[in-house]
Amino acid sequence: MAEKKTPLEAGKDTGPESGAPENGAHVSGAPWRNFYGRFSGKTLKDSQRRYLAEDLEALSPGAVGWEENPDRTPLDLDALFGGRDTWLEVGFGGGEHLVHQASNNPDVGIIGAEPFINGVAMLLGKIRKAGCENIAVHPGDARDLMDVIPPQSIAKAFLLYPDPWPKNRHHRRRFVTQEHLEPLARCLKAGAIFRVATDIPDYVRQTLEEVPKAGFEWLASEAADWREPWGDWISTRYEQKALREGRTSTYLTFRRLG
Repeated sequence: MAEKKTPLEAGKDTGPESGAPENGAHVSGAPWRNFYGRFSGKTLKDSQRRYLAEDLEALSPGAVGWEENPDRTPLDLDALFGGRDTWLEVGFGGGEHLVHQASNNPDVGIIGAEPFINGVAMLLGKIRKAGCENIAVHPGDARDLMDVIPPQSIAKAFLLYPDPWPKNRHHRRRFVTQEHLEPLARCLKAGAIFRVATDIPDYVRQTLEEVPKAGFEWLASEAADWREPWGDWISTRYEQKALREGRTSTYLTFRRLG
């Protein structure tokens, strides 16, 4: 039996360092995908290690990784959430928004994707405290998750304070590129809502340029539609940092065209 890997160890098995063959594919058959974010940060607390060991596996949405699902068999979301509508949060940070939405919307199921294991551990602690039972967690690249989400199955998606990659030469690493937006659009139902929040003006520019190209329309008729947060919003730690540093947040709402 193959040795079971932690999410952090499994996440490192991508890219040329893992011994990919000359054709550029991973040994598992996965396509070549560079990953530029962080998998881990400061040392985890003992309680966070316990959350990862005791809770994470049970919260899996199903077989997402290429090694366990090389045929990319779609996830059974009806079985996962009992036929409820499914939402998706890409990069949930510390998990406060995800848990807030799950607690206030028990009639939906929410999948969160986050490769930063410290953030995953923080989320698990919040789930324990809130007692949410309608959350699934993928501790890895959202692109792998979107591979196996059935087409037109997600009713709402969130991208909140994503990594801005501020240098011009790094803008292609942002989530709001067609590499990420096209598979996201494929996953969303016609009419599904896609929310983006950021405190970086150039990220707003790129979002407004790229998201419509992927089959979305921007829902805004007056300045309040992007200057004021959504009615069900909870301010995240990233937003609080932006406020402390004098940056203004923008809240963009898009609808997936049919």
